[in-house]
Amino acid sequence: MQLVFKQRFFSWFDSYDIYDGEGRTVYTVEGRLAWGHRLEIYGPAGDHLGTVKEELLTLLPRFALYAGGVCLGCIRKEFTLFRPRFTLDCNDWQVEGDFLQWEYRVTDGAGRTVMQASKQLFRWTDTYVLEVARAQDALLCLMIVLAIDAAKCSAGNG
Repeated sequence: MQLVFKQRFFSWFDSYDIYDGEGRTVYTVEGRLAWGHRLEIYGPAGDHLGTVKEELLTLLPRFALYAGGVCLGCIRKEFTLFRPRFTLDCNDWQVEGDFLQWEYRVTDGAGRTVMQASKQLFRWTDTYVLEVARAQDALLCLMIVLAIDAAKCSAGNG
């Protein structure tokens, strides 16, 4: 399943539209006024599906992921020198990026690819293409990319 993640050009807070491979809007994301990043995810009918919420007072960026009001787990950036790495404390998934922080790969405990995300260059706003192996993992994969993008913005690497 392919998702195209585009940040809106004019927005006071982080706002994104997420399209499927055929150009239909499948999710919208609205940033909310809060200490740290707080991103609310909605389905095409406007139904609330999830939240990505930055946890403050941590040494490295950390985000709690909620779906349907239930905390699925947290994703946190690890200290690394060359390649960004994030730990996800649910599903036994690992997230690793390339040196330039444009490509990310999520793998499961057996090393199988769950998702690949690529940042598109030369765009007016942040744009990522996500290749998700299983459609049922799309929401969690979207939350991971939102958290990574927010962590990069907080660090000034946006």
